[in-house]
Amino acid sequence: MAARATLVNLGESDVELSVLLTDDSTVTELNRTYRGVDKTTDVLSFSQREGENADDWDNILGDVIISVEQAQRQADEYGHSVAREVGFLTVHGVLHLLGWDHENPEDEGRMMAKTEEVLHSLGLTREAP
Repeated sequence: MAARATLVNLGESDVELSVLLTDDSTVTELNRTYRGVDKTTDVLSFSQREGENADDWDNILGDVIISVEQAQRQADEYGHSVAREVGFLTVHGVLHLLGWDHENPEDEGRMMAKTEEVLHSLGLTREAP
């Protein structure tokens, strides 16, 4: 639901993507293989709109991969539900697929605001249990 809500919110409803909910081990392996970082992370995004074959995939955005184990730890740390955390990570991953980059200070604020807007539309507010 969070992926679809993000796409609709941004007027990108005619695209496809995949979302994989998995464990730390799988995310660590993908992180090591594709980013050279030998540790788990919460979310990875693999865009089909970048690279040498990008033109072949006009309506396919790519893949969002979320470690549910990491999401659980973060939900506990932040004091909100796992549903909110997975929603947050999903929106975050989709924004990356659309080219948003939080490494840019201007995009960081935009990403947080858009994420909260989408989560609020789904009833996944900060106060969610």
